[in-house]
Amino acid sequence: MSEQNSQYYFYTSILLTLVFLILNTGTTVDAVPTTKLGNRVNTSDPNLEAQEIFQGLNAPTTMSFLGLDDLLVLERNGTVMRITNSVLSTEPLLNASVYSKGEGGLLGIAVSNKSHDQNVFLYYVERNGSSISNRLYKYELSNNKLINPMLLLDLPADRSGIHNGGKLIFGPDSNLYLVVGDIGGHRTLTQNHQDSEQAIGSVIYRLAINGEILQNDILGTQDPFNKFYAYGIRNSFGLNFDPVTGNLWDTENGPNKGDEINLVKPGFNSGWGRVSGIWESFQRDKYGWSSENRIAGQPTDLTEFEGKGKYSAPELTWETTVAPTALIFFNSDRLGNEYLNDLFVGDYKNGNIYHFDLNEERDDLALNGSLRDRIVSDFQESRANLFAELPGRVTDMQISPNGYLYILLSTKDERNGLIYRISPK
Repeated sequence: MSEQNSQYYFYTSILLTLVFLILNTGTTVDAVPTTKLGNRVNTSDPNLEAQEIFQGLNAPTTMSFLGLDDLLVLERNGTVMRITNSVLSTEPLLNASVYSKGEGGLLGIAVSNKSHDQNVFLYYVERNGSSISNRLYKYELSNNKLINPMLLLDLPADRSGIHNGGKLIFGPDSNLYLVVGDIGGHRTLTQNHQDSEQAIGSVIYRLAINGEILQNDILGTQDPFNKFYAYGIRNSFGLNFDPVTGNLWDTENGPNKGDEINLVKPGFNSGWGRVSGIWESFQRDKYGWSSENRIAGQPTDLTEFEGKGKYSAPELTWETTVAPTALIFFNSDRLGNEYLNDLFVGDYKNGNIYHFDLNEERDDLALNGSLRDRIVSDFQESRANLFAELPGRVTDMQISPNGYLYILLSTKDERNGLIYRISPK
C-alpha cells in the first residue's frame, strides 16, 4: 500500500470513530467559535473601518494608555489588567475589594506620565467588611503592580449600586476631574432639593493629584463645596475637555428619556432631580419614571449656591434613551482632517458611536435639519450623526499615542469584553 493511501485510511478511520461515538454515546462536539481577532465593522465613512484587536475581558468599564500598544483596562469585578502588544497580563496589577452590585465596582482610571514614577488614579466602590464607600485612590505603578494607595476622596455609597458615576480625567490645569452620579437617587442639595442640608452626589469634583485642598471658590470655599466644579448630574459616564477651548463637556443618562450632551462651564447646574433633558415634573410609580411637561424656559426652584450655580439646557437631548457613555474630542488627523478635534460620543444601549461637528465658537454642536431643535425624537433622527455600529456596548473610547480611535465594548452577558480600533482601510 502506498504512503498516500495509508494516510487516507488512517484519517478515514479516525473520522468514522468520531461519528460512531457521537451516534451511539450521545457525545457532542463543541462548535468552533466563529468570532476571531481581526473582525471588521464598516463605519459611515467608506474610507474607515473598525477592527477587533482584543477579546476576552470580563465586564470592562474603562481603559487608559500607558504607552504605544500598552493599555490598562479596568474590569468591574475589581481587577486592573494590562494588555501589551495584544497580550493580556497573566496576573492583575491590582485586585481591589469592590462592591459590584448594579453599576458598582471598579469604575474610573487616570494615568499620570509626567514623571519617572508613573501614578495611576482609580475610583471604585470599595467593600470593607460589611461597609461600602465610593473612593478615589492614587497608586504607584512598580514592577507591574499598583502599590502604596493614597486615599484622595471618600464618599458614601448606596447598596442599590446605581449611579456611582466614575469617569475620571485630567484637566488642562493638571487637576483631576471626577463625575459622581446621584448615588441611589437621594434628595440632596446638589440634586436641587433646597430643603436638604446634604451636599453629596450628582457632582463633578475637581481635585489636586496630591490630595491638597485647591483654592476653589466656584461654588463655595467650605468643605465639601470647595471640591465642586458642577452639580445636578443624575448619572454620567462621559467627561472630557475640548483641546481647542479648554471647555469641559459631559454626557448624562436620563431615566426613560432625557439623555444629554452638555457644555459644562464652572458652576454648571444640570438640573437633576428637577430636570432631565428638557423635561420636568418627574414622578416615579410602579412603571418607572414618567415625564410629560416640557420646559418652556428657565426652570425654577433650583439650588443656586448664592448665585454661583447656573443652570443651562443641554446642547442635545434624546427623547428615547440610548444611554450615552464615553465622550472624546478627536485631537488627531489619523482618520482625516475632517474629524480633527470633532466630538465623538458612544452609547451603551445600541453599541453606536455618534460624530458631531462644533460651531465656529466651539460652544455648541453644529446641528442640522430636524436636529436644530436639539432633540433626538425618533429612530431616524438618532441615525443622523451615526459614525459606527459595533457588536457590543460602548463603555469607553480613547485615542492611542499614535492617533487612532480605540473603543472598549462590553457584551450583553459581560463575559467577553472587546477592544476595537478605528483606522483607515
